[in-house]
Amino acid sequence: MEKYGNKIKGFLESVFPIANWLPDYQKSFIRWDLVAGITLASFVLPESMAYATLAGVPTYFGIYCCLAGGFIFALFTTSRQVALGPTSSISLMIGSTVAVLSGGDPARWAAIAGLTALVVGVLCFIAYFFKLSSIVNFISDSILLGFKAGAALSIMSTQLPKIFGLHGGGSNFFTRIWSLLQHLPQLNWVVLVFGIVAMLVLVAGDHLLKGMPVSLIVVVAAILVMTFTNLAASGVHVTGLIPEGLPSISRPALHFRDVDGVLELAFACFLMGYIETISAARTLAMKNNYAINARQELFSLGAANFAAAFSSAFVVSGGLSQSTVNDKSGAKTPMSLIVCSVTLGVILLFFTGLLKNLPEVILAVIVIHAVSGLIKIKELKRIRQLNRMEFTVALVAIGGVLVFGILKGVMISVIMSLILLIRRVSHPEVAVLGRIGNTNHYSDIIRHPDNRITYGLAVMRIESSILYFNAENILEKINHHLKPAGSGLRVLILDLGAAPYVDVAGSKMLLNLAQSFQKENKKIRIVGALSNVREILRKQGLEEITGKISRTGTIDEAISECM
Repeated sequence: MEKYGNKIKGFLESVFPIANWLPDYQKSFIRWDLVAGITLASFVLPESMAYATLAGVPTYFGIYCCLAGGFIFALFTTSRQVALGPTSSISLMIGSTVAVLSGGDPARWAAIAGLTALVVGVLCFIAYFFKLSSIVNFISDSILLGFKAGAALSIMSTQLPKIFGLHGGGSNFFTRIWSLLQHLPQLNWVVLVFGIVAMLVLVAGDHLLKGMPVSLIVVVAAILVMTFTNLAASGVHVTGLIPEGLPSISRPALHFRDVDGVLELAFACFLMGYIETISAARTLAMKNNYAINARQELFSLGAANFAAAFSSAFVVSGGLSQSTVNDKSGAKTPMSLIVCSVTLGVILLFFTGLLKNLPEVILAVIVIHAVSGLIKIKELKRIRQLNRMEFTVALVAIGGVLVFGILKGVMISVIMSLILLIRRVSHPEVAVLGRIGNTNHYSDIIRHPDNRITYGLAVMRIESSILYFNAENILEKINHHLKPAGSGLRVLILDLGAAPYVDVAGSKMLLNLAQSFQKENKKIRIVGALSNVREILRKQGLEEITGKISRTGTIDEAISECM
């Protein structure tokens, strides 16, 4: 009975990490988590409202995201500093896609946004139970860097018209910019000056008030200006009243079968959300010297999106900007997220009236300022120096987002990642090896031209697994390297130490190669094969031609035997 009790306890502690850290919570952490939670609330309050406008839903939906999603996330996450809420790329993805799915109906728009969060939660739980946390590894850093830069530019193009006091238009970055240029003569100078001043304050605050909630300062100042002046008469629009009280708990008004296209949107949001969450979690875990459980973060993200779906909110994920604020404010545990949620709850209960005069242009400025950090020119330049192909891929990711939008841009990035991965695996290197001086060691003659080559002998190393889709390419490269030797070739040594796996097609290719050598009275030997590789090669019958295939056998021993 005690055995089963320990198993149940272990299971609960793995699913509810709070059960691990809360009983051992140190009193010294209270002050740090309290300060971090309040600071985080002051940061995410204006930012979440701004991102809600990107998603096309009422501004207070963004607050609901941080309140409900953040609180539930704190119960399940293994990260101590990651903060949850709406993010710029996901918000715009929802806004641009739901605009089509909803037909412009505000009520249906909000319902689809909530339904998307529910489906994202389901996808997270499916990925958790099938242990698919490694899915993020299929998108390279170069593609992610390009996608984020393209998303930032696309988001900026949706907010620039608000800074000029104009109504935006266009389905992608280029059409939006063209529409903005066409309507520039009708710009509102009061709104533009208001926006420029706010942006200057935000930029100056980044340098002079590091660690301070500068965006909240800007929001408070803007509300005071609108309250005590008559700028509303000059065309400066405000957000209006926010409903007082906590969000009601109810399921999304729509069912999955009611909306065509929500699955594609949810999958893209799930992919981006998990990538953003796990990236922030790993970065902060490394900085603070602890480990996270990538699989558990799928569960915590799924639970948070379920909470958002049932709290009149939309898709949430961990974001590096708010998580960095949480970390720099001194957060020691996820208790800071709970403090943040409580703080936001107090604001919704008692202080919503203070937000009614918040100018919409300020939200646009906050969005542009926030996403500008996603455009990392220095990193793009570094990738260009390191690998031109990776740089080209990053540019394609940027172009895909700018031309086709964020949702299709995500899909293009995913497909591009898979194509790049398949291309690399399907065209592996086959290195020709030569003896290093008078030693018994061998290395690539391309990198070391001074290596010695023996007439009538070829030594090659296959530098990947040998699979059904790359076997022919490997054979072509082997034959290409054998051509210079011509009829003088007598012995081929294949080093399989860098081939962790060989499938049936790969073993058959090696068998055919060995048989062709046997017919021409040439010798072929295999060295360095791993245990699972040796097993399939033996079953295929290669040892009858090549002799004993041994892990311990060396290139030099094989050469001595043959020569």
